[in-house]
Amino acid sequence: MHYKLGLVGYPVTNSLSPWIHEQFLKKAGLTGSYSLLEIEPNESFENELDRIKKNHFDGFNVTVPYKKQIIPFLDDLDDAARMIGAVNTVVQQNGKWIGYNTDSTGFVTSLRREHPSIFQDKQCHILIIGAGGAARGIFYGLAEAGFSQIDIANRTQSAAENIVSTGKQKTETSILSLKEAEAKLNAYDLIIQTTNVGMKPNINEAIISLDRIHNASIVSDIVYQPIETKFLLEASQKGAAVHYGHTMLLYQAQYAFEIWTSKKVPADALKQPLQSILEGR
Repeated sequence: MHYKLGLVGYPVTNSLSPWIHEQFLKKAGLTGSYSLLEIEPNESFENELDRIKKNHFDGFNVTVPYKKQIIPFLDDLDDAARMIGAVNTVVQQNGKWIGYNTDSTGFVTSLRREHPSIFQDKQCHILIIGAGGAARGIFYGLAEAGFSQIDIANRTQSAAENIVSTGKQKTETSILSLKEAEAKLNAYDLIIQTTNVGMKPNINEAIISLDRIHNASIVSDIVYQPIETKFLLEASQKGAAVHYGHTMLLYQAQYAFEIWTSKKVPADALKQPLQSILEGR
């Protein structure tokens, strides 16, 4: 079987998904292709998506700005996509198009691989900074993993409040302003930055100061361009352990590949090559 895969979004020309999935195909001993399926905002999304479906794709990823927009055009959703309200992976099964969200699993898997100690205490205190789509997926994934104390800090309180309902498991969650979170950072064992603050070209920006973190904490940033954001650099200087964003990218892709092919290929060996590619950009 020759797998026909791709990525729907705009813009996608600089995506590393083709490289990642080509590596997975090789590791799985499968043949296939992975195409960039750019849909410009001024084009009819419905017409372009219909064209993609008719081109006999086995599945595709979905990125901004279409993770929510694609939902009405799918036949079904998995539980994670339904609760999070966003789709980043689509598979064709028996003529039906099913939407998944692998971001939540990707983050939790990458965190477990890089910092397994955090999973020894499900009562540890977690702070998520931001309330966008990535924050929704990460909150859902951590709640499903059994963590029960997950706070959210965001500029807009209502956006943060909407995230709490995505966790099936009972969580104790406080909604904080960024200033409030900054003032009590020493209360958190895991701090996760989920916005695009600090992404290239604005590499000198950080969403909050980390002056008050304790040196036994883990600090994560989902931004991976640059690999070492200002946020993570400050965390390292304070003695905290850091969790890099490109690992989430890799493990969410691993789960998507498994959905398409039913094969879970090893991904650990790709972390360093992926980092090298990103550092060279």
